[in-house]
Amino acid sequence: MKYTDIKIKFFEHGKDLGIPQYMTEGSAGLDLKAAIEDNIILRPFERYLIPTGIAIALPNNFEAQIRPRSGLSYKNGVTVLNTPGTIDSDYRGELKVLLINLGNEDFIIERGARIAQLVLHKYEKARLIVVDKLDETIRSANGYGSTGLK
Repeated sequence: MKYTDIKIKFFEHGKDLGIPQYMTEGSAGLDLKAAIEDNIILRPFERYLIPTGIAIALPNNFEAQIRPRSGLSYKNGVTVLNTPGTIDSDYRGELKVLLINLGNEDFIIERGARIAQLVLHKYEKARLIVVDKLDETIRSANGYGSTGLK
């Protein structure tokens, strides 16, 4: 397996939480943990910006995406509000996760809880070229719902 080296910096409030981990060999995302001092009660339809205690330095042409953890979403209705949240390669501040509780019950976030995933992506920059007409396709300009359900 090929790895890309990513530099990570710990803030004082995250030093004891360890480096984000891939939980299985096939995991695409590194689990991010809540670097909070006291429990946070996330009430239904409330949102809260949760610190992770880390910052990263990505190489050029890479981004990191903050995504929900599927089990947290399914079992508790707690998800990442701006999904996916993009971390640009020139950002050096603390990674924070914007959680929202879409469930019907309060959800307690404890220190060290795995709250989101961080997925790395290599990308290319596009050069936009202005034209008078675009190529025709079968779909053309047909949008939402135009391909049906089946």
